[in-house]
Parts: sequence; C-alpha cells; structure tokens
Amino acid sequence: MLRPEPVRRDRPGFADLFAALPVAVLVVGPDDRIVHANAMAEQTLNLSERIMVGQLLAAILPPPAGVEVRDGYGFAVYDTEIATARGVRMRVDFVEAQIADHSGWRTVTLHNAASSRGLGQSSDRAAGARAAVGAAAMLAHEIRNPLSGIRGAAQLLGAGELTQLIVTEVDRIAGLIDRMQEFGDTRPLPLAAENIYPLLGHARGVALAGFARGVRIDERYDPSLPLARINRDALTQVVINLLKNASEAVRNERKPCLTITTAYRHGVTRAAGDGQPRLPLPIEICVIDNGPGAPADIAEHLFDPFISGRPEGQGLGLALVDKLVRDMGGIVQYAREGTPPATVLRLLLPRAGA
Repeated sequence: MLRPEPVRRDRPGFADLFAALPVAVLVVGPDDRIVHANAMAEQTLNLSERIMVGQLLAAILPPPAGVEVRDGYGFAVYDTEIATARGVRMRVDFVEAQIADHSGWRTVTLHNAASSRGLGQSSDRAAGARAAVGAAAMLAHEIRNPLSGIRGAAQLLGAGELTQLIVTEVDRIAGLIDRMQEFGDTRPLPLAAENIYPLLGHARGVALAGFARGVRIDERYDPSLPLARINRDALTQVVINLLKNASEAVRNERKPCLTITTAYRHGVTRAAGDGQPRLPLPIEICVIDNGPGAPADIAEHLFDPFISGRPEGQGLGLALVDKLVRDMGGIVQYAREGTPPATVLRLLLPRAGA
C-alpha cells in the first residue's frame, strides 16, 4: 500500500530572506552599479528594483554630504539627511559595508531615523497631552466663572468703545478655554470602518469656503484604499486643523498651494502595548504645503501643547491633532521633503478589520 509523501516545508532561500528584511538594502557591484534591491529599499526610495538595477549608485542614492569614501572600507553615518533620485529628503542611518571575500562588492542599508524618532516620541507626546488635560481642567474651573462675571459687568456699563473691547477680549479668552477643554475629554472614541474620501472632500470644502479661500488645494488620491478604522468627527476635525495650519503657513507665498494625498503603506506598524502584537498603520493621509516649514528650534516639539511657530499662535491646534490621532490608534508626523522642500504632515491610521 502506497503512503502519501509528507508535505515538504522547504527552508526559505536567500531571495526570500533578502526580500523580507525590515531595513532597506542595496547590493552594489565593483562597477558601482546596483545589482539587487529589496522590498524595503523599493518603498523607501520610491523606485522599483527593475529601475534601479544597472544604475550607478550615486545616480540613485548619493552618499551623505561630507563623507570621505575610501575604496575597500565601509562607513556609517547616523541620523543624517539624504536626498534620493526622486528629490525626497529624509533623515536616515546610512551604512555602507564591504562584502567579505568579494572584492568591490558592498551593501548599502538605510534605516529611517526620522520615522523611528517620531514613533519613539509618542509616549513623550502622550505625557505632554496628559499634562495639558490637567491644566485645561484646572483653568476651565478657575477662570470661566470670573470671565462670566466680567462680561456681565461690562455689559451693564452700557455701549462704548472700551466696553466693547472688554467684551471682545473676554469672548476671545473664553474661546481659548473652550479649545483647552477639548484636551480634557478622556472618553474613548467610538471607532468604525469608514471611507475616508467623503470626509477629506468635506474638510477641503470647508477650507476653500473659509480660511483657505484663494489657496489652491490639489488632491492626489490612491483610489484603491480600503476602509479605515476611525472616528468620522475626529478625522474631519484633524484634517480641517491640518489644512488651517497649512493655509496659515503659505499666506506669504507668491503662489500658495496645499495638497492632500493618500497612499497605502505596507509594513508601517506601531507598538500596541506590552505583550500585544504590533498594530499595522497602512492608511496614509498627507497634508502638504509649499510654505517655509516650522522653525528648526521647535520642529521636534511641534505637537507638544503650547508650542507654536507663529507669534499669534496658541500652540493647541497640532497638539489637538496629535491627541485625536492617538485616540484613533494612529500617529502623526512632521517632515520636510522634496525639491524644493515642502512641509508634510503625515497621518498613519489603522485599516478596518486589522
């Protein structure tokens, strides 16, 4: 009697392992031309392996500025800015290593330092937001009642320029308190599977009808995105806040332009908690503007409460964006990318069913 052969479970070969590496890797031959590129390299450089193979390394990925390259020696540069062939600027750890016993052959690996810093700061941001929650609750309790009394007393004084000034300033402070109280809502957001495009369209319409009137807002959408696991009201508020922030950033530009983009990003995850699997965040929404970007001294703290690059700014808009995005299980990042450089505010959100 013939017995069925057991199912073979072959060990993965080099090609499988190379493709699955979680860092971007290029293999370069003695003639300085690219021979292999793994999947993460394709994603990071936004180029397919078919296009890169046979190209000079310097034409696809010039070495970091100021690096002295010596034949037969590798080098590593950490947390450096590079520009790709497509004009994308990013901060990476750039490592070039020689392949032993194969003269002239080497590997180049890239690790997205800016992205890892952004993910690593989430706990710091959360701590800052918790501090803002306490401040908001205290200020709302201690200030709102006196404000009401001041406003009522001013109205009793009758009409007049100084009276109107008092009422206007009291209303402005009350509005600021209202915005701070939004941090105090610690109830979990109800999340559901949603199509993000009607929400993006609504936010764009609000912007064009009001604070971004006269500013061009382009759209570059991936039509194949799956449903996202979000809160409709929260995401609408987030996108409106980002568009408002971007419209203020371009107000001195000769040709102000905003762009909303969407994409599906494989392999982007964040920690979900001790002992829990990492949460995929493949849904990407970007709000891009051609303004000057945040001042260098506050760029790393842009999402902290009360940090603003504008003299009249209150530093609450982007802090609220960060809180709402975290409440939906996502992350928000700031970057300067492209040539000429543009400001990118990137949302990464979970898909429905993940």
